[in-house]
Amino acid sequence: MEPPTSPKIQKVIHVTYLIVAIDITSLFLQLSVTPYLAKKMGFDTLWFGYLQTTVGVMQLLGGPVFGRFADIFGARAALSLSCFASMVSFLLLAAADSTILLFLHKLPAVFMHVLPGSQMVVADLSESGKRAEALAKLGLCFGIGMIAGSSLGGTLSTHYGEKFTACVAAGGSLVSLLLVLKFIPKHTKKHATKQSNGGGAGSVFNLKEIIRLMKFPGVAKTFTVKIISGLPSGIFQVMFFIIAINVFQLQPKQNGYLMAYFGLVQMVIQGAVIGRLTARYSEYSLLRVTVGLSSFVGLAQALTTNVFQFCFVAVPMMFCTSVFNVITDSILTKSVPASDTGAMLGLCASVQSFMRTVGPTIGGFLYETYGVASFGYTQFSVNIIVFSLLLISHTKRNL
Repeated sequence: MEPPTSPKIQKVIHVTYLIVAIDITSLFLQLSVTPYLAKKMGFDTLWFGYLQTTVGVMQLLGGPVFGRFADIFGARAALSLSCFASMVSFLLLAAADSTILLFLHKLPAVFMHVLPGSQMVVADLSESGKRAEALAKLGLCFGIGMIAGSSLGGTLSTHYGEKFTACVAAGGSLVSLLLVLKFIPKHTKKHATKQSNGGGAGSVFNLKEIIRLMKFPGVAKTFTVKIISGLPSGIFQVMFFIIAINVFQLQPKQNGYLMAYFGLVQMVIQGAVIGRLTARYSEYSLLRVTVGLSSFVGLAQALTTNVFQFCFVAVPMMFCTSVFNVITDSILTKSVPASDTGAMLGLCASVQSFMRTVGPTIGGFLYETYGVASFGYTQFSVNIIVFSLLLISHTKRNL
């Protein structure tokens, strides 16, 4: 099947945005349930870290493979698999009444990659010059889902319980699956999917293809920056639910309101700020600025003592995270052939999975040993070093 013609492209992109909004709503419904359900089962910080690590490991293993799967078999097959896996995971959560089942509900996460799959659709169908803006609008949908899921999750959990909330999340994934089957074309790439990389099912698991992507100019450098610079903030995000419960003493509904606030901030940044920035400044300039600013955000974060102060720090924190992720994804997808955008976005998603894998262990150690402020000081130290190296590299290139 050929990719959609021009009149249909905008419709496909708009439906993709809707799918992301619904999927993220379901995800945050689930996230509003898991920490409190785990606490009821007697999980301490260490065991909750193991639970989070399970998700990270599953998605770390599945991310690159999912990207190759999407490149070879097409967007519809990849997104259908992801939506179905999400639905199964949320139903298992609804049935979880023991530690084993709580861990088992994380296993389908190996296929839960709706956002990277949607990024591939948008990257394939959007013009190269407008790709960062188009990807940013996916972030806007993420913010909408974050607000809806967090607010609804806190309310539903309080009035109807965690299991009902998980069932509502599963229903959202079912709606996403039906939208994928109805509106997403089999293939979104502008050329046939029989690539030089093999074109068969076996190539989904071909590690050499992933290594090949790293050899394109600029890919290894940008990917390294994405991992190292993003790791401190990723650790903090993984540990945030623990911080919200133990440090800020937030109840489910209050935590939902805070997450909704984060979503609102992200919506403004993704919908009204990033497009204007990318139209005016180069992506590499924005990358340097966000890494530098992120170091000072870490310093402010370390000095934060209550949730009211954190709400102020959250604005530049969300700005840095949003711009950094969009810009690095845009640079990396432009650095590889169109036939490999799915694989590259799968690798980008695996960075987040890597953080969820190592984050609970590192974060738990920092939290227990040095306290909450250590997250901010770590972010400051790492990002000021990365910023200095990027600045030196830019200066040498211009000499």
